[in-house]
Amino acid sequence: MKDTSLQGDDAQLAALGHRPELKRQFSTWAMLGLAFAVLNSWTALSASLSISLTSGGSTSVIWGLVTAGFCNLCIASSLAEFLSAYPTAGGQYHWVAGKASLKLKYRAKLIILLVSTWLSSIRSSLLTKIVSWPKWVPILSWITGWINVAGWVALVATNSLLSSQLIVGIISVMHPSYETQRWHQFLIYIGLTLGAFVVNAFMNSILPVIYRGAFTWSIGGFVIVSITVLACASPDYNSAYFVFCDFVNKTGWPNGIAWLLGLLQGGLGVTAFDAVAHMIEEVPNASVEGPKIMVYCVGIGTFTGSVFLIVLLFVAGDMDQVANSAAGPLLQILLDATKNKAGAICLLMLPLVCLILAILSVMTTSSRMIFAFARDGGLPASRFFATVHPTLKLPLNALILTVIVVIIFGCIFLGSTSAFNAIISAAVVALDLSYGMPILVNCLQGRRALPERQWKLPNAVGWAVDMIALAYIILTTVLFVFPPSTTVTGSSMNYCIAAFAVIIIISVFQWVVDGRKNYTGPRLDVTIDALETTATRDSNPATQEK
Repeated sequence: MKDTSLQGDDAQLAALGHRPELKRQFSTWAMLGLAFAVLNSWTALSASLSISLTSGGSTSVIWGLVTAGFCNLCIASSLAEFLSAYPTAGGQYHWVAGKASLKLKYRAKLIILLVSTWLSSIRSSLLTKIVSWPKWVPILSWITGWINVAGWVALVATNSLLSSQLIVGIISVMHPSYETQRWHQFLIYIGLTLGAFVVNAFMNSILPVIYRGAFTWSIGGFVIVSITVLACASPDYNSAYFVFCDFVNKTGWPNGIAWLLGLLQGGLGVTAFDAVAHMIEEVPNASVEGPKIMVYCVGIGTFTGSVFLIVLLFVAGDMDQVANSAAGPLLQILLDATKNKAGAICLLMLPLVCLILAILSVMTTSSRMIFAFARDGGLPASRFFATVHPTLKLPLNALILTVIVVIIFGCIFLGSTSAFNAIISAAVVALDLSYGMPILVNCLQGRRALPERQWKLPNAVGWAVDMIALAYIILTTVLFVFPPSTTVTGSSMNYCIAAFAVIIIISVFQWVVDGRKNYTGPRLDVTIDALETTATRDSNPATQEK
């Protein structure tokens, strides 16, 4: 007789309250590839150089990344503890709420059912504490979920915007008489977004292969571009003092504020590591491999990003020309180094492909986040957005919602000269706020709220890491909604705050209408009967990569 009990990762997911619906097709290598493709650090940092060049100069570019990288490594280490304890696609909003104990009348039967499959690993998840206080579970989980959804959708928009900016830069170099219009870039932005949707919707089965390739392409591109520009620019390098100590402030803000505003570039390059959490239900051995991947991708991103930015600053030409070039800062530096249009554009293809792959990976993660939150009843028409397409085996409706909201985000670009900063700010601030919520709740409970887990920081280290993480999140949340300069007009203000206002209004309205009555936090939608009748996942090595 065939064994129909849940095993391993699926048993742990069931104990956390959800039916296993997604295939665990991502190996550790494939998931590291996806996570690194999402962070896309060296590419995202170089494509967004314009943020820091006028807001701190070289000191902000280099030391801002070091600061942001260290702080985000602290955040990732803290969140890795939550991921190890609660490996669900809901991520932060699930971690804030924690996991209520199962009803007593089911608990004994469930323990008996699972004891033969994975008792040693699942026991702590079955009897976990609630991380947040029961009275506040629904509203804290609701707020965190909405913020996290907004952050991921804004990150899709950010990558489409960066990619379209590089393409427009190439056109400007090839046709010097071309005058860039925002609606030209907007059309490219829409085309890239729709292309990513098609791949995500209809080529889901090959995404693990694409993401493994993305990691190799990214690391290879980083090495090739770095070596090539150093060789071409030799021996005409900028001084070490210029690279590490040059300070520029053209924002009108005081120098200290200007430098801190430049942290936005570094923050963008090392954020979104929670992609691992939102894809964790498609990863084997999730509670062990997930936390490691989350921390590794931040470390790799900080290292590669720092090295690449140092290389670019050594070979850059006149910085005023770099900051104001129609080709964009990255392509202009490549032109300065190679002294050849064709060579510079060929080199630019490497980071451009990385950014396009980032659109794919971020859209995949965003759709899984929307699916998870809708599955718990956190969105309007939750049942519709939590549906898994029977043929494609993916949350198609959540994917479509991502595309629609990304296009709406893009409309900001048509009406604002500072939309570039605003969209990036919205992504970074929203994601950082969602990271801070579970860390803050855990600290307020003395770091005793989490159950036993595979990834656990020593208590003293955990407190230090949490305090650094929270201080960074609070500081950047305030600063990144500032306008990029003190000269503010209707078209140059930072519309990040306006985007947040819209999100808050919609979420509050939805809470009043539906959430306060029906939303109780992450749901328990697995019954004992379901556990007894759900078939064991196929453990064939041909279908699950090791």
